[in-house]
Amino acid sequence: MNRTEFVIVTAIILFVAFALGWAANWLLHRFTRVRQSDLGELDRMAQALNEAESIRDQAIEYVETRERDLTTRLTQCEAELSAAMDGLREARAEAEYYRSQLQGTRQ
Repeated sequence: MNRTEFVIVTAIILFVAFALGWAANWLLHRFTRVRQSDLGELDRMAQALNEAESIRDQAIEYVETRERDLTTRLTQCEAELSAAMDGLREARAEAEYYRSQLQGTRQ
């Protein structure tokens, strides 16, 4: 095989490799092409995802507000209970004082 034949065989092999690569690329893009209906479906899915995230954010905000309100109410109820217990304690002490006074005058 002389130099000219070697160059021609090498050129043919490179051309065949190029042609096979181009055909494989064309087939790959032909089968994986994104269709317009797929794009529409992706747009609908993106819109549904955005709506779901918005609803989730609203739900989180509602839960946080509700938790804050309930915490405030619990704090108020605890304060009222503490005040009522203090009042009851004072009333019992006063009743005990008057009871002892009453018992002291009877004797």
